[in-house]
Amino acid sequence: MRIFLVFLGIVFTSICSAVKAQEIKEIIDFIPEVSLDTRFGYGHHFTDGGGRFEGDGLYLDINGNLSPHFSYSLNHRIASTYYEDNSGFNGTNWLTLTYETETFAVTAGKDALLMGSFEYDAYDLDSYYDMNSSFYNEFDCWQWGVSAAWYPAEDQEVLIQMADSPFSYDTDRFAYALGWRGAWDCYESYWTANLWQYDRTDFIKSVNLGNRFYLGSFTVDLDLMARLGDLPEPLSGSAVILAPSYEISDWGRVFVKAGWESNENVFGGAGFEYFPLKEDRNIRLHAAWAYNDYMYGHTLNIGLTWKLDLTNKLKTFLK
Repeated sequence: MRIFLVFLGIVFTSICSAVKAQEIKEIIDFIPEVSLDTRFGYGHHFTDGGGRFEGDGLYLDINGNLSPHFSYSLNHRIASTYYEDNSGFNGTNWLTLTYETETFAVTAGKDALLMGSFEYDAYDLDSYYDMNSSFYNEFDCWQWGVSAAWYPAEDQEVLIQMADSPFSYDTDRFAYALGWRGAWDCYESYWTANLWQYDRTDFIKSVNLGNRFYLGSFTVDLDLMARLGDLPEPLSGSAVILAPSYEISDWGRVFVKAGWESNENVFGGAGFEYFPLKEDRNIRLHAAWAYNDYMYGHTLNIGLTWKLDLTNKLKTFLK
């Protein structure tokens, strides 16, 4: 039996060695990108003089292709400090299947509601909650639905979406969005008009204008958001957010943020990020001071974010 197993091993190795380079490339193209993402740090609240070590969450992130036109994406919170219920699909940020061609794309599944704001668009572990708007921290953005994108020109997207409303669990209550994303050398836009249904004939209306400017190593985000309708606190009203940042070569970033919401919330802060692995950004150290009327007042957070790439070693081996 042992000799037979050795023989099978030799045969299998010989077959693998005979695989053409093109076939290996095709295999690599369909290996999904899998990572475990987490962030850990020490947070100090100056208002009550207390602080503690805490993890922000552990996220499973999977992205891959089923064919040249079909792709899928999953992001699931295995654990999180900021969400009360991570069970079942409640812990799933997004789970989508996309069909894409050169001119259009259609996506179905659970996804973020389209919202023209670069603050809103940030990945959880790339966002510093204490310096965010109350809208970002409280809005239930992950909903089941469908969306489509049309590419009328290079770096231009027209977006539409229909999904479950975040403001009602009744049937026939939906969220609608029409958006536009564009990119040029010095400017990127992300604009949307939104309708969120909370009764059969009643909608909350929102216009959101996300603007990003590139000036050499500087990036400046300017988000303008207006919301009309019977929204509960702290989601009601409008917001203006200014967030400049500066890239220091490939190893660091300095950032500042200032925001105002018409529900009398003033927020913002400043911070520094350091990337010890200059060839990639899978490990990041940060120090961030924040102020937020709605949350804890003045806070300081020092921590570490890392992305454990579970796919990279396999691809390197196959190459």
